[in-house]
Amino acid sequence: MNIGLIDVDGHNFPNLALMKISAYHKAQGDNVEWWWGFGHYDRVYMSKVFSFSPDVPDPINATEVIRGGTGYCISLEDGVEVFDKSQNQNLPMEIEKCFPDYSIYPQYDFAVAMTSRGCPRGCSFCHVGAKEGRCAVKVADVSDFWNGQKRIEVLDPNITACREKRDLFRQYRETGAQIVFNQGLDIRLINDEDIADINAMRIKDLHFAWDNPKEDLTDKFKYFASNFRRKTNIGMVYVLTNFNSTMEENLYRIYTLRDLGYDPYVMVYDKPNAPQDVRRLQRWCNSKFIFKKVRDFKDYK
Repeated sequence: MNIGLIDVDGHNFPNLALMKISAYHKAQGDNVEWWWGFGHYDRVYMSKVFSFSPDVPDPINATEVIRGGTGYCISLEDGVEVFDKSQNQNLPMEIEKCFPDYSIYPQYDFAVAMTSRGCPRGCSFCHVGAKEGRCAVKVADVSDFWNGQKRIEVLDPNITACREKRDLFRQYRETGAQIVFNQGLDIRLINDEDIADINAMRIKDLHFAWDNPKEDLTDKFKYFASNFRRKTNIGMVYVLTNFNSTMEENLYRIYTLRDLGYDPYVMVYDKPNAPQDVRRLQRWCNSKFIFKKVRDFKDYK
């Protein structure tokens, strides 16, 4: 078969599903390439993670087109993103268990791992619970994704809520690779054992989130900062705005995180319809040169 792949979001980060699909079809003896509009394809796979990514026109030179990914399952209803579970397509097990074909993204030299799925939180702005379940469970080992790369990007949505996290943290530690917890560690669940495991890893970057302004997590972030081996550049913290928060609540989280040694990063919900002051807040906070120079948002012009 002649197989075409389309990364609808672009090639800014390796698409794990497409890498597994590529590995599967190559193992069957099929020809696999990025779809480029010429020639005929027996099957084209289109993968889309983000709902805001503009879709590409239907490949008219394909006998069969298969679309998948979270981006195809989300619609906007009255300004709120709604996940349509009926549109969700999981990879067939024979493809899911394949080792990713990293050769289709030669520009990236790191491994991408998703060793657990699901999250118990059920946040109304997030679709992980609807897509993967309200329980974080181990679904793979690190060796299912890593073959010696010097860095591993961990995409688990809430590994800190997984009952098998001790085993997974041990596996990540034993690789000796630099670890990036890309999707965020749940600061509300991190305990002494977690911190000990994290301190024993070669950590490149940590990510957290402080999404709910009604939940004061100052003490949680302070506790982690006091026990983490790095005392500066502790980690990035996603700060959700334009979703049931006032500007005062936004600034409280940003200033608190900065003062504790974290790097706040403003995320704007429904950005196209967000008020101007929230978009200005994002530009101020996320432009790190400006953020360091202008300490108070009211002084930002």
